[in-house]
Amino acid sequence: MGSIEKTIELSADSEKSFDAALETGIRRAEETLRNVRSVWIKDQEVLIGEGTPRLYRLHLKVTFKLD
Repeated sequence: MGSIEKTIELSADSEKSFDAALETGIRRAEETLRNVRSVWIKDQEVLIGEGTPRLYRLHLKVTFKLD
């Protein structure tokens, strides 16, 4: 019998960098989902405050295997 996987979208933020936002997103996905297989960066954005980057945000697609 083959496996079935599901993909969901989520956003992850960091005040430091896109790398930190990715780590946050992966950590959170693994805390709430089982069998996480992959994470794809769909989009990214930087929120600006007073002319400087304030928040790095990634929009992610997370794929996980269903039990």
